[in-house]
Amino acid sequence: MARILNVYLSDHFVGELEQDDSGSLWFTYHADWLSFEGATPLSASLVLRSERFKRNECRPFFAGLLPEEESRKLVAKTFGVSDRNDFAILSKIGGECAGAVSLVEQGVSRNASGKRYEKISEDELGAKLQKLPLRPLLAGEKGIRLSLAGAQGKLAVMILEGEYFLSLDGAPSSHILKPDSEHYLGLARNEFFCMKLAREMNLDVAPVELHQAGEVEFLQVSRYDRDQDLKGHLIRVHQEDFCQALGIVPELKYQQEGGPDFKQCFELIRQISSLPGPDVLALFDATIFNFLIGNNDAHGKNFSFLYRDGSTRLAPLYDLVCTQLYPELSNEMAMKIGGEKRPDQLRGKNWRKFFEEVGLTASAATKRALAFSNKAEQTLAEMDIPEATDSRLPNLVKANISKLRRALS
Repeated sequence: MARILNVYLSDHFVGELEQDDSGSLWFTYHADWLSFEGATPLSASLVLRSERFKRNECRPFFAGLLPEEESRKLVAKTFGVSDRNDFAILSKIGGECAGAVSLVEQGVSRNASGKRYEKISEDELGAKLQKLPLRPLLAGEKGIRLSLAGAQGKLAVMILEGEYFLSLDGAPSSHILKPDSEHYLGLARNEFFCMKLAREMNLDVAPVELHQAGEVEFLQVSRYDRDQDLKGHLIRVHQEDFCQALGIVPELKYQQEGGPDFKQCFELIRQISSLPGPDVLALFDATIFNFLIGNNDAHGKNFSFLYRDGSTRLAPLYDLVCTQLYPELSNEMAMKIGGEKRPDQLRGKNWRKFFEEVGLTASAATKRALAFSNKAEQTLAEMDIPEATDSRLPNLVKANISKLRRALS
């Protein structure tokens, strides 16, 4: 017998995700949503139409809502379902996702228990953050139906007047907490430094703060996909990452495995952004910035679009981390620059090929990249480096600034 999840976009019922007896996925927009004057698609890869979408068409978007890698396996194990069963996992944790999407089993009302938030103390928060390596997203705890993409441990909460609340029964959260990692020491401070540098360079980034709860240090990220209505109530704002928009499943997010390359990403912006000119330049700056901070993990799921008030724009940057500090991580970039995947092997010819691939003139792109490197150098010299930042970080940025200048000279 087929199983169905009702799919909501904010508070609007937009369609049904179905798993048939063979285990295949299907998605169908509801007729009322298709006739609604303000109807928008869930994804650039799921255009509004009455015909239902087959598994290979709809899975990239819906699987893209779920945690990845070991986190996904642990969540599935918690609920006693297969980690390959997107539908089963979404039925358990799909109440609060990235963007404005939420999924509820057919016949079950949303927020059925009536309880939406539960206040927790700082000690309780610390204890819950310590649980994340074994219980990602607190999956299985009563009332928690939270799903966030990515492999890193994280927790979404509501923060009101400096106090923390767990979001229950699919209630919207306002912040994402990312605790330090036992495998990658100093990860929270690493990301804080990179995000702070980006903000001080006037890049559009998600606001972050560094906090401590008990013995756990964590990065606190304000959700850019949440807003307030005129009454001050928290509302969801829809977003999707580039892999979802391109119809690429999350397990193929890296270019070498079939994921998007920079040419596809820049073309996508030109196709769907409401202001493609500024957004193309913003992605260009982000590419240069990721090279300067040594972030080799800038794949298609680390760039997103934000859909607000009928417009489509490149979302603020997030997950800016220097991966080169950790020798156990790959030293190959998630997306090649001018055909080269190793950052230490980038030469002028690779940058010029990259400029051509993404549709920019070599002279203008070179001028912008060099000006950006000068700005990075000046900002780094003037920036108040956060306490206990790994000293290798600013030194690595300086070294990469020099490498970029030599290549473009």
